[in-house]
Amino acid sequence: MSRTRKVATTAALLAGVLALSACGTNRAESPSGGGGSCDTSKGTLVVGFIAPLSGSLSALGLGMKNSTDLAVNQANQACKVPGYRLALQAEDDQSTAQIAGQAATKLSSDPNVVGVIGTLNSSTAQTTAPILAQKKIVQISPANTNPSLTQGDNYATAPSRPNATYFRTATTDAIQGPFAAQFLVQKQGKKAIAVIDDGKTYGAGLAAQFAAEAKKLGATIVAQEKVGEKDTDFSGVIAKVRPANPDAVYYGGEYPVAGPLSKQLADAGLNIPLMGGDGIVDKTYTQLGGREGDFATNVGAPPEQLASAKAFIDAYNAAGYKEPYSAYGALTYDAANVLIDGVSKTVGNGTFSDASRAGLISAVQATNIQGTTGAISFDQFGDTTNKVLTVYQVKGGTFTPLETGSYKAS
Repeated sequence: MSRTRKVATTAALLAGVLALSACGTNRAESPSGGGGSCDTSKGTLVVGFIAPLSGSLSALGLGMKNSTDLAVNQANQACKVPGYRLALQAEDDQSTAQIAGQAATKLSSDPNVVGVIGTLNSSTAQTTAPILAQKKIVQISPANTNPSLTQGDNYATAPSRPNATYFRTATTDAIQGPFAAQFLVQKQGKKAIAVIDDGKTYGAGLAAQFAAEAKKLGATIVAQEKVGEKDTDFSGVIAKVRPANPDAVYYGGEYPVAGPLSKQLADAGLNIPLMGGDGIVDKTYTQLGGREGDFATNVGAPPEQLASAKAFIDAYNAAGYKEPYSAYGALTYDAANVLIDGVSKTVGNGTFSDASRAGLISAVQATNIQGTTGAISFDQFGDTTNKVLTVYQVKGGTFTPLETGSYKAS
């Protein structure tokens, strides 16, 4: 079969998969694959998903959902879990902790839910993780980066894992913040930096980690300010920052605020770069005002530069999803495959029940596979052992990779 015909056939098949959704519900039933040759006599197991599918951060959440959907569809086609068909049940948390908690409660009440992929926000994970842990339901996040989720509030001095069911394929802000500081201070020569954050778990934590490392490296934090996650006018904060004459601004938060903030800084005469973390790495950032020359870090290496990610990218494109896989697509695909691999090993030739959950937790903890983003395994806290990060810069209206590496303590 020619490559063109093969891609077209794959696209048609996956398009059909996407059309099969249960009426009036968020559960998408995937076909058993293999022309119906899979044994699905044991029934359906559900892969839960929680992330923002509407609202200002939906560009990230939809890419995550699609990537999970792809993994589920491929698992069904490969008869990955003996005797079972997998179904994706996606819940929209609207980036809100209360709604995320409701979604976690809903999923945890279904005995067929084997695990949950998500969330996007660290603040929503703080709510979902303990709810799912009560039912011994595995949660794997491709995007949460706050260190306390895996190592507790005293992670810097006395790390202690809060929930044995919680894992993530993204590295933490305890690494991302200092990594960004080393780049901005040592490689860009910025010595007078204003730090602004949105006060949320992710943004405030990332900004604090950045500021601490920047100070160690000899930079001066000339101003520290907070904004609201729904603010649109930043003139008051800029008026406080401008007299300090910063040569850069570091922002802890996400692109809905970061983009307009960057534009308003320039409009106020502060033609200095804004830098942020993985929460601003999306094309929406520049659409909202993010400027040429701005910087960001993101967890992992760019999928487009990884030979290991080619199959994922090709399959995602062939599936015809309306939205791009965005910043967390590859990490989400890996997270979903870790869960599916664990379910496959746990089920074996038997069946899945609540009695299987402890075994599934152990199977996920013992993960040691090659994924789209590289080698995947977890440390004693449930954190990924892959500590790679990438610095991006806005060039030609899009975030372009500058350099990829691992954080080394200064």
